[in-house]
Amino acid sequence: MDHEIRDHEIRDHRGLGCVLVANRGEIALRIVRGCRALGLRSVAIHSELDAHAPHVIAADDSVPVPSYLDIDAVVAAAVGAGADAIHPGYGFLSERAAFAAAVEAAGLRLVGPSARVMEQMGRKDAAREIAVAAGVPVVPSYSVEDPVSSMSLPVLVKAAAGGGGKGMRIVRTAEEYDAAVTSARREAASSFGDDTLLVEKYVEHGRHIEVQVLADGHGNVRHFFERDCSTQRRHQKVLEEAPAPTIGQEVRDRVTGAAVALAEHVGYVNAGTVEFLLDTDTGEAYFLEMNTRLQVEHPVTELAVRVAGQPLDLVQLQLRVTGGHRLDFAQQDVALHGHAIEARVYAEDSFAGFLPQAGTATLVRWPEHARVDAALETGQVVSTAYDPMLGKVIVHGPDRETARRALVAALDDTAILGLTTNAGFLRTLVASEEFRDATIDTAWLDGATIDPPGADLARLVAAWTDVAVRTLTAGEPHPFVPDGWRLGADPAATIVELDRPVRVDRARGEVDGVPVRELSCADHLVVLEVEGRRHRAVVALGGHAIEVVLEGHRHVFGRPDPFADSSAVAGDGTVLAPMPGTVLDVAVTEGQSVAEGELLGVLEAMKMELSLKAPFAGVVASVGAGTGDQVALGAALFVVDPPEEETS
Repeated sequence: MDHEIRDHEIRDHRGLGCVLVANRGEIALRIVRGCRALGLRSVAIHSELDAHAPHVIAADDSVPVPSYLDIDAVVAAAVGAGADAIHPGYGFLSERAAFAAAVEAAGLRLVGPSARVMEQMGRKDAAREIAVAAGVPVVPSYSVEDPVSSMSLPVLVKAAAGGGGKGMRIVRTAEEYDAAVTSARREAASSFGDDTLLVEKYVEHGRHIEVQVLADGHGNVRHFFERDCSTQRRHQKVLEEAPAPTIGQEVRDRVTGAAVALAEHVGYVNAGTVEFLLDTDTGEAYFLEMNTRLQVEHPVTELAVRVAGQPLDLVQLQLRVTGGHRLDFAQQDVALHGHAIEARVYAEDSFAGFLPQAGTATLVRWPEHARVDAALETGQVVSTAYDPMLGKVIVHGPDRETARRALVAALDDTAILGLTTNAGFLRTLVASEEFRDATIDTAWLDGATIDPPGADLARLVAAWTDVAVRTLTAGEPHPFVPDGWRLGADPAATIVELDRPVRVDRARGEVDGVPVRELSCADHLVVLEVEGRRHRAVVALGGHAIEVVLEGHRHVFGRPDPFADSSAVAGDGTVLAPMPGTVLDVAVTEGQSVAEGELLGVLEAMKMELSLKAPFAGVVASVGAGTGDQVALGAALFVVDPPEEETS
């Protein structure tokens, strides 16, 4: 590697006074808090959709921009606001070298590496070459143009730019290769504006280990140990923890040493993460990529690491480094402190194909006894315009099992009503034997079958609460409202019509014959003892449905509508939008004959593509949307009629 790459870029020693936060959501709030702790003024940017978002309200000032991806507008906002630096958070422009260059050209400082280093390390292809030069082992690779016959399948096709699991496809057979390359190119171009691809050996049974590093502008590099992010679906992390539970000191020393060597080699400045894939079959640790930004999962490192016995705050350290300060602690001052686990809460239906969800969060309850990094509040609208992550629930304990149990309890106390989230799925996953025993590798979740929680207990809670609230709010008896009163006997049971009739007998303390004791029922929180076991649930009673969040999972019980037209339902040949989103492609026209399973169109939401296929062979009777149209959940997009029966 030449001298230019090894040379460190010394930052200006002037302190910072004002920081523009070039992001939204929970990470923007996190940065605003970091600025406030250091006495720095914070300026938020926001799209029209986010004009009243929590991060806008929390900052000292705000500036509207057309888009969080508009480089010129973001830099102009910083200059106009008198900012000294821009903190990009993660996602959006955080790993765009062109953005870093524009920041530098405007005379501002980026809370991150230089444009030159970002260009090198932010691209997986260039980073791979640098890792080889630094003596860091890499995964065996191929050229995209190589014949598939020369590859040892399976392989992973992945975008050279960006991260977050976008633009990645696993290829197991030669027949899948061309389609995987085409699909990965399209997603890479859409997500990162760059369709360059890499092809690497796919490690079937691996663990995702990453090392948090921080470097100042004076040549000092420190690591803060490692995280394990093996619990992931389609390369998108779901649970993260620190330290890694399955590695020994030899592997820990190997990956942390390699991460520091790589950062030193390239002259890295600020926070970054060096990711490795640990092949559990061979014990080899391969360099994957370097994320040239703060990671979503940085809180687990903050909770599980101490510096000279003091808590770690990576955002404050980032800001101090950007202001020219030296790292005033040695590597031996950095020590592990217990165990931390993080769960990412997404707006998605994990038990229905992980489809993105949207709507108004009518009631939001985050756990009190956990760290919560979130920007979702009651009454907030969740759209498909941005990433589906709503927040993060992070816990800490003296050991992994204590932390795991604390996370189960925290997810029990997480309730989001109005739209479906993955909180119940996370709770089920964290409580599983596989996660408890740390046997989950990077491929496990893609092939695992995780059943949704049953509805019986939630239905019982819904019916009991409905009757309890009606009883409490009934007031004076009405001559036309039955009150269950009977001469010389206990009040009669009440029948609650949900997805099925439920018999509630408050006098006897029973629901469908099951013993129930009410311990508390106030402010949407219901605590019941059912068959001797205590359960806590958050309940919202509506005129058309009752929502119950139990152990993090949202159950919706619709009330029968006596005036509903039972014939007004979609027939077997109607293809409905399984999620709100944008129609990317319409592949058929009305009157066209289609085979069973033939592609009708493609729907996209929150950067997830879903192919819509014909339910059976027939003729397309109608096409309900065009390319580029925004459609709602349940919208009728296609109708396929069965072929007319031939007559003799």
